[in-house]
Amino acid sequence: MDDDTTRYSIGELARLTGLTVKTIRFWSDTGVVPPTDRTPAGYRLYGPDALARLGLVRTLRELGVGLSAVQRVLGREVSVAQIAAVHADALERQIRTLRLHRAVLRAVAVRGSTPEELETMHKLAQLSELERRRLIDDFIDNAFEGVDVGPDFLAMLRDAMPMLPDDPTPAQVDAWIELAGLVQDDGFRAAMRRAAADQVRARDEAGELDPHAGWQLAELVRVRTAAAREAGTEPGSPAARPVVDELTRAYAELAGRADGPAFRAWLLERLEIGDESGYERYWQLVSAINGWPEPAMGPGVKWLIAALRAYDA
Repeated sequence: MDDDTTRYSIGELARLTGLTVKTIRFWSDTGVVPPTDRTPAGYRLYGPDALARLGLVRTLRELGVGLSAVQRVLGREVSVAQIAAVHADALERQIRTLRLHRAVLRAVAVRGSTPEELETMHKLAQLSELERRRLIDDFIDNAFEGVDVGPDFLAMLRDAMPMLPDDPTPAQVDAWIELAGLVQDDGFRAAMRRAAADQVRARDEAGELDPHAGWQLAELVRVRTAAAREAGTEPGSPAARPVVDELTRAYAELAGRADGPAFRAWLLERLEIGDESGYERYWQLVSAINGWPEPAMGPGVKWLIAALRAYDA
């Protein structure tokens, strides 16, 4: 049985703990497990507490705790609980980073990206949540500055911030990379600004619109055009005309105008400007990143645009 007079050589400690002599000697040299005594020949000897210290040091090192932190624990400068909490937080950050790296690499594998694209994807994916938010906020501020879109519209954009999860899928990383590039593109910003200004002009011409009526109209467009597309109805076919007539009358009623050739030309221009802005693509990407259902208006609006163009030709 061990007592206070028991002394172990490095070889004996290695046999008892399963550690190598080299490791024990290194930890001894750093002061983590100092010798208790020495033999007349100068060889190091260790007391019974060395076994416990070596066990604790090995556990902490296997968990990734640095030697300086281990020394502080053994010197009772900090508790094991404090070191564990700090290290757990650090590991959590590392895990998030590794998951992001994995998603980027999988996205690269699917896309077959070039070295230049890989570097860009890596940089954009590495942005912190705060940096990603700043990127979107800068886009919103720049694209809509001076355009009276109303506080509700801007608040809606900021509330629907793309939030890349800690463990994103390759598709989410892909969507974030595309979105980050899109919101920094001057052409996209200009198109969004033009569409917003056009909507403001249309709103001013029509007067104050009922938001609920606007949502009802959007749902009507989605439902009617979806049914037409599912039935295989081509936009310029005779079968499409009743759908177009119903929808243009609804648009005219909301705008406080009479349906007719002039109004339909006006409506077509509004729809084209909105469709060309990339607004739908923006929401598709945000939805993909956040795991939301994909917006369903885009295909319906494109169908209606094609139908109006066909009848106008």
